This record gives sequence, C-alpha cells and structure tokens, in this order.
Amino acid sequence: MSHDPASPMRPRRFLPAGPIKGRIRVPGDKSISHRSIMLGALAVGETRVTGLLEGEDVLATAAAMRAMGASVERMEDGEWRVSGVGVGALHQPTGPLDMGNSGTSTRLLMGLVSSHPINVSFVGDESLSKRPMGRVIDPLSEMGASFEASEGGRLPLIVRGASPAVPITYRLPVASAQVKSAILLAGLNTPGTTTVIEPVPTRDHSERMLKGFGAELDVTVEADGTRVITIKGEAELKPQVIDVPGDPSSAAFFIVAALVVPGSEVVIENVGLNPTRAGLVEVLRQMGGQIEFLNSREVGGEPVADLLVKHSALKGIEVDPAIAPAMIDEFPVLFVAASLAEGVTVTSGLDELRVKESDRLSAMAAALTLAGAEIEEREDGLVITGTGGAPLPGTATAAQVTTHLDHRIAMSMAVAGLVSQQGVDVDDTRPIATSFPNFEDLLASLAE
Repeated sequence: MSHDPASPMRPRRFLPAGPIKGRIRVPGDKSISHRSIMLGALAVGETRVTGLLEGEDVLATAAAMRAMGASVERMEDGEWRVSGVGVGALHQPTGPLDMGNSGTSTRLLMGLVSSHPINVSFVGDESLSKRPMGRVIDPLSEMGASFEASEGGRLPLIVRGASPAVPITYRLPVASAQVKSAILLAGLNTPGTTTVIEPVPTRDHSERMLKGFGAELDVTVEADGTRVITIKGEAELKPQVIDVPGDPSSAAFFIVAALVVPGSEVVIENVGLNPTRAGLVEVLRQMGGQIEFLNSREVGGEPVADLLVKHSALKGIEVDPAIAPAMIDEFPVLFVAASLAEGVTVTSGLDELRVKESDRLSAMAAALTLAGAEIEEREDGLVITGTGGAPLPGTATAAQVTTHLDHRIAMSMAVAGLVSQQGVDVDDTRPIATSFPNFEDLLASLAE
C-alpha cells in the first residue's frame, strides 16, 4: 500500500499555462469514501457505493474491513458492494492491518475495533509511522481498550478491544474530526450512551453518515457553539445506497488554478459543500474570487453543487482563524492564491498544520519562497505579500521544491507552476497518487 522507498522519486517541472477551460469531475470525497466502506461493513445486508475514491488510502480501509470479515467488492461498472457483518461481529484478522499512509483509516479503525473483542495490529509506511496516535489512544483507553504502541504512541501498535466497552463522556482537548469519529465508532458497539463534547466544531461526515445508516445519534449545539454529540450503543445499522460527492479538498486545486490563471473559466461538477469543509470557497470569495454554485442539491445528507469558477483579481485579507477547521487541508493551496493576490494575506491559528503529513507551514513557506513569493513564517500561520496578479518567478535551475512526501504540497506547487514565469520544479510527484491519482491528467485536459 505504501510508497516503496526503493522506487525512484518522480520529479517534475510544472510549466506556465495559458487559460484553463472546460468541465471536470474530481474524485469522490475521501472522508465520505472511508466511512461508507466502514459503516457498510458494519451494516447487515448489502451497501452499494458509487463515486468511491479509489486512492491508496481508501483501498487500505477496504482491505482492513475485508480482513475483519466483510465482503467488499468492486463491480465492473465501478460500483462497490459491501456486505456487512453487523455491529459487534467483526472477526479477528489473521495478520497486521497495513494502513499505508492513511491517518484517517488508522484513527477511525482504532476506534471501531476498540469496542470489539478482538486484538488488531496496525502498521503503516514510514510517514504514517511518524504520526502520533495518542489523541485517539487516550479516550479509547477510558472506554476499556488497551494499547501497545511504539515510542511516542506511534505505529506499529496493537489494539486489544474491550467487550463490553464502557460508555464515556469525552471533551475534545484539540479540535479533531478523527478523534471525534474514533470515539463515535467505538460507541457503536458500547452498551449505553457515548458522548463527545466538541468546543470547536469540526467536519461532521461521521455524524451525517452514522445517522444515514440508522444509528441513534443526536447533536445539540449549546449557546456558546459547543456541540454535544451522543450515540446509543449496540446499534443496528441498515445498508445504504451512497453516491459519494466530489472531494472539496481535491476541487480546491482546480478552483485556485481557475482563479489565478488569466482568462480561465472552469466548471467542477458534483462538489461536496458540507459547511464544515467549504471554508476555502468562502475565503476565496472574500478575496474577490468569482465562484458560482450551479444545480445545488442534497445527496446522502450532504450538500452538493457544480462550481463555476472564473479568473479573478484576488485581494489579500486577514483570514478569520475560526474558519481554519473547515479548510485545514486547503491552506497549502490558499497560500498559493495569496501569493498571487494584491496586498497582504494574514493567516493564524494553524498550529494543526505543523503535525500533518509534514509540517505544512514551514514546508509551504520554503516552497513558495523558492518559487519567488514573499512569505513571513509565524508560529501559527503565514503572512504572504502577493504579486498583485503578476506571475511568480518560479524555481531557479537545479532548485527543487521539497514535498516531504506530502501530496497537498506537491499539488499546490503544481498550481503555482501554472502562474510562474519559468515553471516550478517539484522533487517528487509520487505522493499525489495516494489521494488523487488522475490529478496531472485532469490538469493537462484543462490546459489544452
């Protein structure tokens, strides 16, 4: 599943492009794809999923659910069929579950297995094995599961599930949709009511989809905005038919490209616009970006629309830190947009970006500086002075942007290359395959 360290790096120079035009559809939402497979595997009966993101991360989730007894099959027409085993009936896997590079699969599955009477070993690639899992281990331990982790709460690790697990009320110390989801998934097979208190709202795909599958889940919002989420355990999930909306994080690169490349006009079809994920669109509109919603509709509890995006003269703004959780993965490409805007863009409250696949703040500051942008790095954000629409110089001969095996840095700098004088050299495009296998082809199809 993981990048083979022995396979050679794939550098590429992303060259300046003329106007980009056309209609595209981006891959399915990764968050919804993961959860449709997991919950389908816990429902009794057959769940059918179209538009699934078939990247390495989601395939790692599918392989894990197969290893624990569910049938997960791809049909010839691209539809996926999942026959579940029922909540509480996951099998003991015969070997370790290889999570590849997927932090989402790891944290959510740790939650899922914590309330089942099985022992599961999780392994991952080099990048994933550096990421701490303590934020999930703490609450799941309170529910009765026990853990043997590598130093610093990292992979490889073993989860010994508790049966029965104990319902808890847990206040999230740090805003994290993955921690919240892990606890709610553990709560599925825990007798009684499990409660998560979320002082800062995070993406709510788990809540929407758990309800869609028939779990007894309630969300109340207190006067100060705190969300209190309860789930009743020993749930019975019912199979669903799911059409996965396009991933807003994948659409983000094309939205920014269309806004910053002069003369561009692009329609991106079927994009998920869950309010906990659509922060980037709001911020780009505040900067003067022309982004219209066409054919707005609801699919499986999630809002969806086609986006019409036209080249726009962007202006720098101070980004409200309260919107950060709704666009945490989109900041790298926002930094590219800000580099080409008029005036100064200030971002803050982004400490979370230092513990992603790489330290995205310092990595993007270094990458954009190399390409000629004017960047000041602060503890919790970047201050970017834009070019006012003029192209970035690009990277000098023999200078390569270091992506740190981080797909979002690679794709963001590909967009920067389109609006540079001499192009941008990226040291390695392999990580793009983990989240967005046809990114380079789609980009090329618009630039023709």
